[in-house]
Amino acid sequence: MTSKEKYMNPYTDFGFKKLFGTEANKDLLIDFLNHLIREQGRITDITYMQNEHIGRSSEDRRAVFDLFCTNELGEKFIVEMQRAEQKYFKDRSVYYASFPIQEQAKTGKNWNFKLQSVYFIGILDFVFDEDMDDDEYCYRHEVKLMDVNRKKVFYDKLTYIYLEMPKFRKAETELKTRSDKWLYAIKHLSALDERPAKLRERVFRRLFHIAEIACFTPEEASAYGDSLKIYRDLINVVDTAKEKAHEKGLMEGRKEGRMEGRMEGRMEGRMEGRMEGLMEGRVEGRVEGEAIGLEKGRSEIAVRCALEGMPAELIAKITGLSAKEITVILEKQIK
Repeated sequence: MTSKEKYMNPYTDFGFKKLFGTEANKDLLIDFLNHLIREQGRITDITYMQNEHIGRSSEDRRAVFDLFCTNELGEKFIVEMQRAEQKYFKDRSVYYASFPIQEQAKTGKNWNFKLQSVYFIGILDFVFDEDMDDDEYCYRHEVKLMDVNRKKVFYDKLTYIYLEMPKFRKAETELKTRSDKWLYAIKHLSALDERPAKLRERVFRRLFHIAEIACFTPEEASAYGDSLKIYRDLINVVDTAKEKAHEKGLMEGRKEGRMEGRMEGRMEGRMEGRMEGLMEGRVEGRVEGEAIGLEKGRSEIAVRCALEGMPAELIAKITGLSAKEITVILEKQIK
């Protein structure tokens, strides 16, 4: 934490939970959800629920949500802040959403299977690999069960909303909707010196007051400092892995490109063959290198988190590794 920071970073576990995960501040979460699902006023109250769930037996894999709450209609909301890229995040979100669906089952013979709506909201500090080439401003994905042939919603009680925050690049002057303002606040909060003119509504006045580091108790300041360190270590490890993977991919790509270019190159075709070989080699080498680098990065993150005393369930959630993989990594570290 530097002296220049006036407001806490909401991407930290402490910051996210303080803003959106406490009873005293639940009006912030209600406002955020109402404008995110584009039905203002749908939620008038929420109740926070247990965020750790297991399957039908103690041997089943656990699911630990960042936030889990229900509104007065019985609709369920899972809110996840995903700080590091995870290969199967979409799979995980579908798996997570299955818990509040199954938990609605009623015992007895007369249950008619009527379900309340379930929403999964993922605030992502990364971009899905398959979306890298999409419109840079397409940062919001709202997914429902669709009838592909008729191109219409088939079932509207299960909704996934993914927010790719790196793609949200609106300047303050471009903020039109309350949802825009929320995303701007979340993305830029820790870098701001004062509340922007566009965020003058009462809810944002409260947001900035709660986030002001100078107002923290000594215990909160200490907890935030620890959470910020873990977040920065996580980002540093991931960035380092990506840089090394990129460098390795370029080196392997150049080497392979030269070899293929020399094999194909004769007279007029020599230059063309080198260029094609170089391009293909760079792409293949970079992809392979990034995969190796990210896998190594996840292992390093798991070790750092374990040293910080984080539970295995949370380490698995951050890294995307299974509990068994984490155990193997930590055993190797001990040896």
